[in-house]
Amino acid sequence: MNATSSFMASRNLNRRHFVYLTASALGAGGLGLRSLFGAASETEGWNPDKPFYTPGQKLRVQPLFMYRLPAPKEAASWKSWGGVQTAAAVAEETARIQTELERMAGQAEFGLEILPLAKVDSVEAAKKLADQKWDVTLVYACTGGGDMLRACLALKPDTLVFVRHRSGPVYYWYEGLSAQFLQSDTPALATTPTPSPARPHVDDVVVDDYADLLWRLRALQGVKNFLGTRIVALGGTWGKYAPDAPQKSQDRYGLKIVDIGYEAFEPRIRSALADRKLMDQADQWVKKYLALPNTALRTDRKFVVNAFVLYQLFKDLMREHSAPAFTIKSCMGTILPMAQTTACLSLELINDEGLIAFCESDFVIIPAGLLLRHIAGKPVFLHNSTFPHKGIVTCAHCTCPRRLDTKVYEPAQIVTHYESDYGAAPKVDMPLGQEVTIIDPEYSTTRWVGFKGKVKDNPAYDICRSQQDVEVQGAWKKLMPEARDSHWVMVYGDYLQELSYAARKIGVRWEDLSQPLT
Repeated sequence: MNATSSFMASRNLNRRHFVYLTASALGAGGLGLRSLFGAASETEGWNPDKPFYTPGQKLRVQPLFMYRLPAPKEAASWKSWGGVQTAAAVAEETARIQTELERMAGQAEFGLEILPLAKVDSVEAAKKLADQKWDVTLVYACTGGGDMLRACLALKPDTLVFVRHRSGPVYYWYEGLSAQFLQSDTPALATTPTPSPARPHVDDVVVDDYADLLWRLRALQGVKNFLGTRIVALGGTWGKYAPDAPQKSQDRYGLKIVDIGYEAFEPRIRSALADRKLMDQADQWVKKYLALPNTALRTDRKFVVNAFVLYQLFKDLMREHSAPAFTIKSCMGTILPMAQTTACLSLELINDEGLIAFCESDFVIIPAGLLLRHIAGKPVFLHNSTFPHKGIVTCAHCTCPRRLDTKVYEPAQIVTHYESDYGAAPKVDMPLGQEVTIIDPEYSTTRWVGFKGKVKDNPAYDICRSQQDVEVQGAWKKLMPEARDSHWVMVYGDYLQELSYAARKIGVRWEDLSQPLT
């Protein structure tokens, strides 16, 4: 079983600006999602003051303290390395672990559930846990033999190993971990003993540092909620320069694509635009929206009203199909005369609430966008790429979230969509110096390129409306042969280490360009 299928088979936020939706039936029933949509679209409707929420499930982590107490023997070597050799030391160490885990959980801005610490002092004790349900095993490998370690590693497909060097009593397995128990990207030597069938990777080992543990858990939570995502695709699917992308997205990542045709959707639009109550409600939403700080109207107001109606209709589809994600094809053509506006602003509104919405229905980039969204916990900007020069790329599209840090609405002018000079599209300005993470997939292959950047300017070129000149942090010339006239995704912050770690779990080859120039 590969990493992707194993994760799919196995399967409290602390910052008050988040509401985390725990929906155990997200892909097959979605009762939690229905409840959320009921509050968001039927009762309260659009409200810029609502807390940012994220649909998904918490990552359930089972910590194990693995140890074996030795019996002293006269004139013999009776103990291994390690600072936990007595029952009193076990009690002290388990209390320390509980305190550390509670502190770490308090720092998590993603859905994380730490189960009570289990003590394992034999192979049999480990095997008794096998039928219990959790996502990730966290093994505190203190003392004990290789047979006990293998039993702990075999409990779940995803396992992290924590050992101490300086953060407490030193652990034996700080010395004892080796290629016999761990996978790596280096071919094993011929002299390596036959490995255990269940082996975490060397990247799954954490020494002392809970910050290193937390970002791995963040990545695993992102993977858990990415795999099997249910997404509504209005108008069908495609892949830019990769026609096989939609099918490969389903086969590789288990995406559940709900294809809704325009012939079924057009009557809904006509009915909505004729619904005076809904139009009046949309007009009230527009008043609230335009009253947001640093919001300027530069297009016909009726386009904005119609965009709010379209926002409501898109969310209705998502609710009906229990889908936390949405995308639209032919958004630069087919939808315009039907809706008497563009979808650009409508998609922004969905993203700003915390759900997920992409234009163009391009399944080359959508998997990367979904994973980045779940790892970062922030809205993602899907945009066109440009040819890099002197360390600069321009990232531009006519739809962009405004609540990019989940709290503040960035300044925006509401203008027309560029190619049609019609409808309502946000021109969003990002803070200069803002650090961003960008993913550039290589068509529908399993190779993704990632790099960090800094926003240098919010220009006003004759291109898609939301546009940023971004300075590539690292070996920018290596990005030149990666120019594919393709779509990229961007998010606020640095998530390269989480993405590199998650890529291994989903079978993606990750290329990080954010290395110092030589």
